Amino acid sequence: MRPAWSVILLTTLLGVGQGLFLALFAADLYGAASGAGSPAAAFVAAAVFGSLAFAGAGLAASFFHLGRPERAWRSAAQWRTSWLAREVIALPLFMALVAAYGFLQWLGMPRAALVAGAFAAAACLALFICTGMIYACIKFLQEWASPLTVVNFVLLGCASGLTAATALAASLDAALSGPYAAAAIAAIALAAAMRIAALVRIARLRPLSSLQTAIGVKHPRIAQKAQGAMGGSFNTREFFHGAGEARLASVKKGFLAAAFALPAVLLVAGVPVLAFAVQFAGLLAERWHFLAAARHPQNLYYQAVS
Repeated sequence: MRPAWSVILLTTLLGVGQGLFLALFAADLYGAASGAGSPAAAFVAAAVFGSLAFAGAGLAASFFHLGRPERAWRSAAQWRTSWLAREVIALPLFMALVAAYGFLQWLGMPRAALVAGAFAAAACLALFICTGMIYACIKFLQEWASPLTVVNFVLLGCASGLTAATALAASLDAALSGPYAAAAIAAIALAAAMRIAALVRIARLRPLSSLQTAIGVKHPRIAQKAQGAMGGSFNTREFFHGAGEARLASVKKGFLAAAFALPAVLLVAGVPVLAFAVQFAGLLAERWHFLAAARHPQNLYYQAVS
């Protein structure tokens, strides 16, 4: 598939925003249960604002993928059958609940804030599932049609959110910096393991279709002589990225280093801001590879001559 930067930015920015809120709420919940109290007010404010800013930026990026942005509201109409429609509903709900959580914290109502935070966390998990299922539900794209797709969306979002929380805590709530760094490293390790598992699975896949099954001709030798058009078309532009196997392999090596290995090393070295910057760049490459690695069956015809 051809990776669209609007989708790459949407999914990576959303993941950071969701993971950052979950990191904040986990610390708040632990503080309430242990009697340590809420995190520092400055950290809470920064984390809430950061979560909303990342989610809002992701939402803004999604509009660049629409042919008619003024009709975006219609995308929620098919919520009974469409994971995309459910995502469109879950995203503003998540943002509204995060804003409510932050407002209640600002008012000095920690118990009410925890209730709002619990609903926001539930909406956050629902949003992760909706976003991942948009891809996992497409059965004919074998690379995406796996529970690992949803698992990786959740884990990559949590890992990046914890790294962002570590960077914020380093200057706003030092007591949380160490625990957050440890949690971020653990999340990065788990996310790396699951992403590698997905890559191994994809490498073992075999095409379900062939030129013979596509056109209903059983002859063992079929040679394609023409595309059927003089130039490019929607099919050649939207369903194939145009990159060779060497580029895909280099991007894969790059994101494995930048999204997982380097951030973990930088967190251990005590430079969480740099760790987050490197990790986010790696996640952009990871999402590009995720989209490009999906081999649309129609490319059996078009890719051969594109």
